[in-house]
Formats: sequence, C-alpha cells, structure tokens
Amino acid sequence: MTDTAPFAQLLDQIADRSTVLREAAAAAPDFTARVPGCPDWTLRDLVTHIGGVQRFWALATTLADPSGPPGEERRGELAPQGDLLTWFGESTRLLIDALAAAGPDSPAWTWWGASDAPLTAGAIARHQVQEAAVHAYDAQESAGKAEPLPAAIAVDGVAEFIQVGLGASGPWPHRPARITFTATEGPAWVLELSPSGARLDPPTSGGPVATVHGSASDLVLALYGRVPFDDLRVDGDRSVLAELIAWQPSE
Repeated sequence: MTDTAPFAQLLDQIADRSTVLREAAAAAPDFTARVPGCPDWTLRDLVTHIGGVQRFWALATTLADPSGPPGEERRGELAPQGDLLTWFGESTRLLIDALAAAGPDSPAWTWWGASDAPLTAGAIARHQVQEAAVHAYDAQESAGKAEPLPAAIAVDGVAEFIQVGLGASGPWPHRPARITFTATEGPAWVLELSPSGARLDPPTSGGPVATVHGSASDLVLALYGRVPFDDLRVDGDRSVLAELIAWQPSE
C-alpha cells in the first residue's frame, strides 16, 4: 500500500524535517561530531550533503528536463557559503520554492528512471521528504537526542523506499523472495524480490519468507540501515534481510 501525502503537505514535511535537522545541528556541541548512521561523516559533512542535495533538486525541478541531469555548467556552487546553517536554510527554501512553482506533474530528471516511480516534481518532493527525515534523525543522533520519524512521514517511507530505492537497483541477485513489513500503526507492505527486481505489493499470491514487525519509523530506519533488523521482531528467515541490506542503496 502507499500513503503519500498531498503535494502541498509534502512541501510542508520537507520544511519541517529540514528545520528539525537544522535545530539538531545547532544543538550539537560542534560540527565535528560523528554521525552514527553515516560513520564516515561529521555533522558538518551531513549538513553540507543535504544542503547540496536540496540545491541540486531545486535546479533539476526548475529545468524540467527529464532527458538528463543538470550539467556541471548549470549547477553553480553547491558547497556551503558563509554560515553553514544559514546556507542550509536557504537551500531548503530554494528547493521548496522550486517545487511549489513547478507543481507535482512537472517533468524532471531523476536518478530512479529504472524504477516505476514517475519522473516528476511530485516524485522528487516525495523522496526529499524521506531524505530530510532520515538525515534529521542522523543529526539528532549526533546530538544525542534521536527521536522517531513522525508517523505521517514514516507510513509512506517503506513504500517510497521499495518503489524508488529498491525499484531502481536492478535484478535481485539472490533466490526469489517475498518480505512483508507490518507497521504497528496498521499498514503492511509486501516486497517481492526476483530477477526482475523489486516490486511493491505484487498482484500474485504467495506467502513471505520473512515478516518484519515494528513501528513505521523503525521499519524505515531499518531499511536505511540506521537501526538493525535484529532490534525488530522478525518471523521467518532473517538471512534474506541481511541480503537485502547488502544489496540496497544507501544515503
């Protein structure tokens, strides 16, 4: 199932999670704090990454050209200028303004062309909600005050991760399998893995080899590698989850 918020609400969610990220970074002792979810990064690296990402997607949205990514000559300066958190706040504003001006159906290039997710500003907004939410969690964890993802965001996070991240990853290299993710909030999602790739909620019947239970937040964070699946209740074959973590994209 999917539970994607209306476009205007997606923009509000990007703004909200970006504010949370900025506040968490400001609360940390300094920008050299390590990021547990991205162990090679400092907090400065994290803020620099997400700010550059938001500026890139603002440009891709504005160009409205699905044929290819913005060229280097169009990207300009994506590195921080001046105060880091002020620069990041401006990055968020640029992204939201670009998305709002384009509207959800505007065409755009995205890296998930191999998936069945659309190449539109609406799909960019949906993905940027999840990126901001997961990295806000990272920033909170760096500051020692990690909080669950809001349920209104997390309930779409599993489906978005399967459709976009896994859907663009190509053929599944292991034995075919199905995994059910069941959220304590009520929704459940079936992931089918096969030589054709990853598919969300396939129409054909068949039982899962593993069922993962947890809050929607825990499920999203586990899929992004922020919490181990060992911390969640798993019925069935856990080995397929290890294969999934090794195969999936990371951010």
